[in-house]
Amino acid sequence: MKASPSARSWIAAGVRHELLTRALPALRHDMVAPVSVIRMGLLMLKRQVTADPIDASTCAQRLELVESQVGALVAGVRSLRDWELATTDEGITRSALVAQCVSLMRAAYEMQGIALDVDPALEPVEGETHWPQSAALRYLLLGAMGHLHDSIQGLGAVRISPEGAHALRLTAVTHDQEGAPRDSADAHRAPRALAIDAIALQSLADDLGYAVTRDDSTLRLDFGTA
Repeated sequence: MKASPSARSWIAAGVRHELLTRALPALRHDMVAPVSVIRMGLLMLKRQVTADPIDASTCAQRLELVESQVGALVAGVRSLRDWELATTDEGITRSALVAQCVSLMRAAYEMQGIALDVDPALEPVEGETHWPQSAALRYLLLGAMGHLHDSIQGLGAVRISPEGAHALRLTAVTHDQEGAPRDSADAHRAPRALAIDAIALQSLADDLGYAVTRDDSTLRLDFGTA
């Protein structure tokens, strides 16, 4: 029995939820960090205002610090809206997309001995194309990264490089290829029931409207098909 369009959409929604769950530790860290600075700033401000005499200049500096961190916290909370597919935005460049996704997942991957290598050709340059639907592209790239993470045994690195003007190429490199010994990283992968397998990745790509092709250990993501 073939899955109905509605069922396929639910599969894609489940994949997006799993990807957001994997990114949450980094998102949470970005929002908790300003809170810690605010608490420290308020503690120091409290000491300043109880001093005799009060150092107005130092108090003003503490208030400025707290104000800046409140702004960072608000920006972090607002950024959660960027994960909604229905949100309209000005788009995102390919280099910014890669930098954002790598930043979200680098710590988790490196803790498992997996490097995220970005081609220097993906450094930001002036006049880059802004691709629409940044939330969809973020899910697409995170899904591709998660698929290689979950499906390649002994994964040592994921290399991300440009492919033409409107695509990305992700290449999995195993520890054997790198000449490095395997560790216990595979034991800490997502449970099999939650793994981003080929069907899950394809369902996600189809739902988002992008083409994904896999050739052995390489994935190609085409931005020009949405």
